[in-house]
Amino acid sequence: MKAIRRFTVRPLLPEPLRPLSDLSRNLRWSWHAETRDLFQSVDPERWALCDGDPVRLLGSVRPARLAELAEDRRFLRRLAAAADDLHDYRTGDRWYQEQPASAGLPAAIAYFSPEFGVTAALPQYSGGLGILAGDHLKAASDLGVPLIGVGLLYRHGYFRQTLSREGWQQEHYPVLDPNELPVTLLREDDGAPARVSLALPGGKRLHARVWLAQVGRVPLLMLDSDVEENDLGERGVTDRLYGGGSEHRLLQEMLLGIGGVRAVRTYCRLTGHARPEVFHTNEGHAGFLGLERIAELADEGLDFDAALEAVRAGTVFTTHTPVPAGIDRFDRALVARHFGPDAELPRMDVDRILRLGMETYPGGEPNLFNMAVMGLRLAQRANGVSLLHGHVSREMFSGLWPGFDPDEVPITSVTNGVHAPTWVAPEVLRLGARQIGAERAEDALSVGGSERWDAVADIPDQDIWELRRDLREQLVVEVRERLRASWRQRGAGTAELGWIDGVLDPDVLTIGFARRVPSYKRLTLMLRDRDRLKDLLLHPERPIQIVVAGKAHPADDGGKRLVQELVRFTDDPRVRHRIVFLPDYGMAMAQKLYPGCDIWLNNPLRPLEACGTSGMKAALNGCLNLSVLDGWWDEWFQPDFGWAIPTADGAGTDPDHRDDVEAAALYDLLEQRITPRFYERGQAGLPDRWIEMVRRTLGLLGPKVLAGRMVREYVERLYTPAAHAHRTMAPDTARELARWKQQVRASWHAVRVDHVETSVATTTAELGTALALRVRVGLGDLTPDDVEVQAVSGRVDEEDRITDASTVPLKPTGGPDLEGRWVYEGPLSLDRTGPFGYTVRILPSHRLLASGAELGLVEVPSEEAAEGAGVLLR
Repeated sequence: MKAIRRFTVRPLLPEPLRPLSDLSRNLRWSWHAETRDLFQSVDPERWALCDGDPVRLLGSVRPARLAELAEDRRFLRRLAAAADDLHDYRTGDRWYQEQPASAGLPAAIAYFSPEFGVTAALPQYSGGLGILAGDHLKAASDLGVPLIGVGLLYRHGYFRQTLSREGWQQEHYPVLDPNELPVTLLREDDGAPARVSLALPGGKRLHARVWLAQVGRVPLLMLDSDVEENDLGERGVTDRLYGGGSEHRLLQEMLLGIGGVRAVRTYCRLTGHARPEVFHTNEGHAGFLGLERIAELADEGLDFDAALEAVRAGTVFTTHTPVPAGIDRFDRALVARHFGPDAELPRMDVDRILRLGMETYPGGEPNLFNMAVMGLRLAQRANGVSLLHGHVSREMFSGLWPGFDPDEVPITSVTNGVHAPTWVAPEVLRLGARQIGAERAEDALSVGGSERWDAVADIPDQDIWELRRDLREQLVVEVRERLRASWRQRGAGTAELGWIDGVLDPDVLTIGFARRVPSYKRLTLMLRDRDRLKDLLLHPERPIQIVVAGKAHPADDGGKRLVQELVRFTDDPRVRHRIVFLPDYGMAMAQKLYPGCDIWLNNPLRPLEACGTSGMKAALNGCLNLSVLDGWWDEWFQPDFGWAIPTADGAGTDPDHRDDVEAAALYDLLEQRITPRFYERGQAGLPDRWIEMVRRTLGLLGPKVLAGRMVREYVERLYTPAAHAHRTMAPDTARELARWKQQVRASWHAVRVDHVETSVATTTAELGTALALRVRVGLGDLTPDDVEVQAVSGRVDEEDRITDASTVPLKPTGGPDLEGRWVYEGPLSLDRTGPFGYTVRILPSHRLLASGAELGLVEVPSEEAAEGAGVLLR
């Protein structure tokens, strides 16, 4: 019989145990071992049944046990210590508060993301983007950065994955009751739930409540449309992550961006939290936040162009995709229907909104609205998530800055990091604490600092090897439990599953491969030569074993076929004790998988991995990486840390041939270099060379891959400059900049380079020679204050393209003449040998521009103007 209404009945905690409620509602417990240990001691058996979720634990523990604990003086002392520690953590000064006032750090930053992977107890993530966002919040909390997270609360999360008997992925969407999650409702002063709403076409409204998840010091606001005021369709807007059709996704992204800004304003009003000076858009999904902020400024008297400049100054946009297909794009007519007089932001010109998302570059689709393009146009600062991804992003979006080489496109990079206290196994942390002390070990994981990590060099080989074997053994136990549960879901009876007790061996080299399953990640590359893989798995002296996990998107049948292909291979009785596929990959599984593996495998199509942080998490546990040189591995790979899989990514390479070549390279590495090193033993009976690689991975790579390092880079390189720009952009300043840009755009057609002269007439010159450049330019209605004339020089390739350009500004020395031309002069030093070239160009220039490329305007010499200029020197 089905209940007609559902309630959540919570126990009344005895007064001495009331701090347990606060501890359970602050998600710091998800990365703070002492707090988790405290909750486990409440009821160890029930703690395991609740999957380590304190809220579920307190909702199910017996009243008699609570009464017993209320009288337990030792437990109450531990509880008081944990509560005091959380209070100190939340209120004490940390890295951010210790920075000098002269640094001008932002008062607050709002961080928007469509998903957040903070803990398995709050399943609001699908993969790397969400886990990265969760790690960003946790690292910001550890550093004391005044961040406010903004997302959606999905009633079904992403999906739970099981397998059919035939190995086909099946999706399940369990309902999540917010009252049973570690979140609380944001309430008005009178106790009523705080609400935000959006106008919809046809006079309807989309209402949402705001739930608050406290992530250490950082509040995470999550909007939920499943409220009684909404019609059935609107209630389902936040039903599931990345579900539904185009209009459904558009409404989710409008609620996240526009509703999210309104939720932040409400939260700051109710709590007194500082209003954000900087807004960070984590991928394009939240891009509409810029429109809401423009509308706010319009209400204060700014026109659209001035408001746009003010909004851009304080906005940071991070792109995570290396391929155009990964970007959300909507039909322009659909977007137009949801804005304007009859819908949301009624006082804003719909054509201006649509222009923000137009793909105005060669190959662009004129009838589509591109969320990443809008994100870039609404942000003065943008970044990719690894050094290589920054390069890929500049290439991919270079059409938005015509006339500029990709290297000059204003998209930088901040390489992702991972939150070590979340991902490092307790056993690894205890070994570090034994070496340098618990407090210093905790600081090394959260704050970083290579001097703390140097202590890894002093840990005895025996201790490292015993730790690695212990973690491997724990993984074997975990895999067998999960595999048995999976086979039961597939319909197998207990009598069929005796073989699972022999799956994996704690003394065999263990390889992990776990991630989402789009085609470019090549889940099945390892199956390219199945006989060769079987030989590796079953080698009599140097066997390997592989643990694989991953989810395909529910609409991706191609990805599901890859999963099924791998599952069918792992079902083979000849190899199933050496290779397994575990369904329902998520945070809880990952926290066991990373520490227990010796090798972390990653074989995407280069350069389609934006960053690939799973290998970072593995490395922090002493697991070595075996990866294609893509994402972060391209940036930090050294032979000390693991192995690089050679790639066959030439422009004309056939995809099948490429996969054959790269799979063969993978097998070669395993056969010839990796397994011999793992199994060879030194005089003490230990794999000395392997242990040294583990030591170097921990000591040298560890400090680099921390989310604390990543967040400090965001603060120093992006958030603080954005805050300074925001403060500079007062209303009159914003109007001035907007007027200046309009004038420059309107006058740029008349800007030209008329003539270039140089003091060297030959095509050869000696190193160290200084050329005198003289350039005549026409500026039309502009003046030298509006532009910068530059000499651009450097080595040239076979096609006379400048490949390592450096720029020198030239100075006006005369003009305007009767024809309105100006003369610019300056020296050009020949500081490199070999083929050398130069050109000149004119760029817009203003004190408030973050980059000379910002307007996408540049003028270079025509062929006629360049004649006789000595353009190439050899």
